[in-house]
Amino acid sequence: MVETFFQAVSLFAAPNYPNAIAWSDENLIALASGPLVTILNPASPFGARGTITIPAADPLRIGVIERKDLFSDCLLTTCLSRDDQPRAQSVAWSPIGMAPNAGCLLAVCTSEGCVKLYRPPFCDFSAEWIEIVDISNKLYDYLESIKYGELDVLSSKCSDIPVKESGSADDVHEHLTKKKNSKRRKKDELKSDNESSLNQSLEKSKEKPLRRRSEDSSVPPFISAQQYASRSAMLLSLVIAWSPVIKPSHKAHLHQNSSASVLAVGTKSGKVSFWKVNVAECYSLTECMVPTRALLVGILQAHNSWINCISWMLFDSDSSSPKVLVATGSADGSVKIWQCYCEELLASSDSNFASFSLLKEVISGEGVPTVLSLNMPKLSEHKLFLAIGRGSGSLEIRIFNLSSSEFDNILLSDAHCHVVTGVAWAVDGRYLFTCSEDNTLRGWSLDESSLHEVPISSRIPELGGSIDLPDTFRSCFGIAMSPGNLVGAVVRNFDLDSLDKMYQARTQKAAVQFFWIGGEEIEVMPNSSYFYTENVSNMSKKEFVRWESSILWSLNQFKNLNKPMVVWEVVAALLAFRHSIPEYVDHILLKWLATSYLHWNNELSATKILSHVSKNVSTFSTRQLHLLNIICRRVVLSESIQDQVNDNLQNLDLLSLEGLDDSENEMHILCKKLLLSSERELRQRLIGLCFFACAKLRSLSITEYRPGFWYPIGLTEMQQWVTSNPEHLQDSIKDIASQARKKRWSKHSSTEQCTYCSAPVPFESPEFGVCQGGKRKPGVSQSHKLIRCSVSMQVCPATTPLWFCMCCCRSAFRLAPDILFQMSETPNFHSLKLSDSEIPSKPLCPFCGILLQRRQPDFLLSACPV
Repeated sequence: MVETFFQAVSLFAAPNYPNAIAWSDENLIALASGPLVTILNPASPFGARGTITIPAADPLRIGVIERKDLFSDCLLTTCLSRDDQPRAQSVAWSPIGMAPNAGCLLAVCTSEGCVKLYRPPFCDFSAEWIEIVDISNKLYDYLESIKYGELDVLSSKCSDIPVKESGSADDVHEHLTKKKNSKRRKKDELKSDNESSLNQSLEKSKEKPLRRRSEDSSVPPFISAQQYASRSAMLLSLVIAWSPVIKPSHKAHLHQNSSASVLAVGTKSGKVSFWKVNVAECYSLTECMVPTRALLVGILQAHNSWINCISWMLFDSDSSSPKVLVATGSADGSVKIWQCYCEELLASSDSNFASFSLLKEVISGEGVPTVLSLNMPKLSEHKLFLAIGRGSGSLEIRIFNLSSSEFDNILLSDAHCHVVTGVAWAVDGRYLFTCSEDNTLRGWSLDESSLHEVPISSRIPELGGSIDLPDTFRSCFGIAMSPGNLVGAVVRNFDLDSLDKMYQARTQKAAVQFFWIGGEEIEVMPNSSYFYTENVSNMSKKEFVRWESSILWSLNQFKNLNKPMVVWEVVAALLAFRHSIPEYVDHILLKWLATSYLHWNNELSATKILSHVSKNVSTFSTRQLHLLNIICRRVVLSESIQDQVNDNLQNLDLLSLEGLDDSENEMHILCKKLLLSSERELRQRLIGLCFFACAKLRSLSITEYRPGFWYPIGLTEMQQWVTSNPEHLQDSIKDIASQARKKRWSKHSSTEQCTYCSAPVPFESPEFGVCQGGKRKPGVSQSHKLIRCSVSMQVCPATTPLWFCMCCCRSAFRLAPDILFQMSETPNFHSLKLSDSEIPSKPLCPFCGILLQRRQPDFLLSACPV
C-alpha cells in the first residue's frame, strides 16, 4: 500500500487517545494533543493556530470516606488515576451556527473527566479559545440535587455541621474529628499521610480552592467507599459527541431558536447524559448577546461499564416522525443503538427528560469497541451502516435494516494488528477509512455484500509527495474527513528515539498528514467520460475518470440546503489540476453546468453552455447561483484580485464580447459575463424582498429592529440602483419597484454622509461610495472611498465591526433574510407570502452563500471555507 500525502504540519504535543482529531463544518481542525487542544486551518496549515490549554481541575466535593476505606477494591482505580498534568481525551465540533458568531462550538473532555464548551475568540483577538459552559459542573449540580439517586446518603451525625468561609478540606475534617473522636483523628495525621492519593488531593486543596464550593452551610458527609466510587464514576466523563441539528417538523409556527443540537457525554458509570444547546437566537461580532445555555434533557443508563465511544445519526426519511439515532460502545464489549423522536427531544427540559429506547444491541467477542461511526447512505434507504473498530484490531461493519430492525449483513476484517483508533466514512458510505495504534492507515470499499481494501494512492500532478517532515512515526490516533469528502487527515505520533534530540525531538511530537481521496477506486458516476492527455504521464485514464466523478459528486452535494457552503477542497483540487491541465478543469466545469443546471447530456461547446446558463439564471435556486459564483471567482478567475473583480463587474455589461481584451481567453470572458448575470439576479431577489416587505408587512420599521431578525433598510439606495439598471430588471421586480416608487419613505430618504468628513455621498455603485469632500476645497483632495454594505447597499459605518465574506471580499453591517437562501427560483412577488411575524436573518453572504465572519489579522486563526 502506498500512502500519498500532499501536505503535513507538526504538533508540539502528542495525542494519547483514539479519535484525537475532528474536522468542523466551517473547515477547522481540532486536535487533542496532550495538555493542549490545537485548532488549525487546513487551508493554511502553517499559519495561525488556536489553542485551548487544559487546566487542572480540583476535586469535586462528593463526600468524605473513612480512613479504613481508602484501600477498598472499588477505590483503587480512583487512587491510581490521579494525574498532575491533565490531557485532552476527546474533542467534538458542534454543527455550524451554534457559536455566537455563527461558527461551531468545540466540546473538550479531559483525562480528569471534565467537559467544557468553548467558542472561537472572534471578538477577543487572541489565540486562546473562550470557555463558555462547564458541563461537568452542571452535571455535578444535578446529581447533588437528586442525592446521586441514593436512598440514604447523608449521615445524621454530620448533616448539620457548618463550614468555614474558606471551605478547605482540612477544616472540615478537623471539625468532624473533634466532634467524633479527637484522639482517633488528628489534623497532623492527615498532613503526614502519604499512603493514599485521595489524602494527597486533600492536602493540595490548602493551596487552591475546591472546584465547587457549597453555597449553603452543609459539608461533605461521610460516605462509604462504594458510594464514593459510584459518585466518581457518574462524574468522570470519557467521551463526547454532538448530534446533527434537530429541527421541529413545523418550524414556521415556532421560534427561530427552536432548533437545537444535543451533546452526548459518556461516563465511567455506563451512563450517557444529553445536553441540549439551542441554535443561537441572534449573532454578533462584538459580544454574545444571548449567553449559550446547555440544558440537561436526559440521562440514559446505556451500559454497566465504561462508555468508550458514541456516534449520532439523524433519520428523517419519515417526515411525520423524524428520529435521532445514537450508538454507544462500552468496555464490556457491547454496542447498542438507541432511538428518540426529535420532537420529544426538542420539547424536553430539566424537569421533563427525553426517552431513549433500545433499537438494537450488538454483542461480539471480537474485543472492546474503541471507535464507532454511523452512516446512512442516500442510495440505501432505511439502511444504517455501523462501523465498529475494536481493541483487538478488528473492523466490524454491520448493515442494519431500519424497517425490519434486523442486521442484513455483517462484514468482519482483521484490519489492524493493534487498537483501532479511528474510523471515518466518505463518499456517502461507499468508502471507509480506518487507522490504528500500529501506525497503519487503510481504505476500504464497501457494498452490501463485500468489504475489500483499496490502496490510498490518490494524487494530483505536480502537487504532493514532498513534505519537509520526518516520516518516522510510531502510532496513529485518529482520522477525519473534510466537509466535501475529497481530503482526509490523519494524526500520528513521531518515534522520538529516531529523531534528532537537539532539533527535531524537542519541537515535534506529532504531525497531521493530509491526503487526497478523489482518485480512489470507488464507483464512478453514470456517463463519466474518459479524459486523457499525453502531457501527464503519472496518471492513468481511470484516475482521471475517478477524479471527475468525485469532484462532480462533491459539487452536487451542495444542492442540500442543510449542507454548509464549504468548498475548500473542491476549489483546491480544481486549482491544482488547473495549474498543470487547465483543459481538464474546463471539461469538468462545463460538464457540471450542462448536467446540473441545464440537464443536458450531450457534449456541447463552452460558448453554448455558458450562454444558456447566463440567460436562465432566474430559473436557478439561490444555492445554485452561490456555488456558481464561487467557482467562477475562485477557480476560473483565481488569478484576479477579488476587489478588482467587483469593480470590473460594474462596467462589464457595457462591453461586447468582441470589445474585450484579447489577452483573456474565451472561458474567462464568458465566466465574467456569467458571474455578472448571476450576481445581478441575486441582487434583484434581495431588492424585491425589501420592497415587498415594506409594502406588505406593516409591522416592519427601523424603530422595531430586533437583533437576529431582518428588516428592510437601504430602500433609497436600492431604488437608485433599480433606476440605473432598467434594461436588466425582470418584470416582477419592475412592478414592485414602480409601486414602491409611489410611496414616500421619510425614514429612508435622508442623504448619506461620509463617516470621516460628513460630506454627502452620492450613490454611484453598490460596492463603494466616494464622498464629495474634495469638491468643497478646490485643489485639495479630501474625497474618501467608503465601503457599502453588500446587503443594504448603504455606506458601512466606520466604528461598527463588519461581517466579511472570504470569497468575494465584500463587507456588511446588516444580515440578509433567511428566505433569500431558500428560493428555488426568482419568485413572483405578487404571489409571495411572508409571515406577519419577524423574519429571521442569516449570517451568510448574499452573493456567495458562505458563512460570514469578522475579518481577523493574519496572525489570528480564521476559517477559510473557500
